Amino acid sequence: MHILTASELLSVWERGRSQPSHGQALLLLSAVYPETTPEELAGLSIGRRDARLLTLREMLFGPHLLSIAACPACAEQLELSFEISDIRVEAIEEQNPRLSLEMEGFEVLFRLPDSSDLAALSMSGADREGGHSLLLKRCLTEVRLNGKDQQAEELPAAIAGAVTKRMSRADPQADVKLSLNCPSCGHDWLAVFDILSFLWSEIETWAERILHEIHILARSYSWREADILAMSALRRQSYLDMLGA
Repeated sequence: MHILTASELLSVWERGRSQPSHGQALLLLSAVYPETTPEELAGLSIGRRDARLLTLREMLFGPHLLSIAACPACAEQLELSFEISDIRVEAIEEQNPRLSLEMEGFEVLFRLPDSSDLAALSMSGADREGGHSLLLKRCLTEVRLNGKDQQAEELPAAIAGAVTKRMSRADPQADVKLSLNCPSCGHDWLAVFDILSFLWSEIETWAERILHEIHILARSYSWREADILAMSALRRQSYLDMLGA
């Protein structure tokens, strides 16, 4: 795993600003896993991808996470504090295994969703329900009823739901939920935690801050951006302190 420099992270941020979320994930992973091809990274299940993003987040900003959630019952803002180890889940299945389900005479073979599926979903423009159907169809490899081949569209809703649940069990890191309780009204609920959106938001904040630091130091000392980025965060801050910035 390659340790990103400040300059490299800033470059990834710049290229990723116009990308959809799945594209941002692949840009980040390509930068820290240069020995892995883009096709291999795109073929990681979403849970495996997110596990690598958790490792990257720890490398960039440490293991402690701070977040805010709004209570769905009373809209109270909750401050959340937890560790990456609290949400890291051990994968149950091997990477993109050939999964199967037998139920009510159906035999369904399928794989786990990956970033290429999310890219196809993004390009389709489908709504939530249509997107779920498209994702499931892409992941089905064989469908049989009493030994006879069937079309993916012929899969009953109950079987499709069972397949979706089986996917979630096989790739648990893809569906992380936080168990929350509102101290104001006592409401309990599960909140989805998406490491990709969380990490990219942190990178956005970091990039805005470091560009501001570059602006001040370059204007004050006529230093090049590359030289400022090559400094440690402590050294940059020391110069900013001397400038009263």
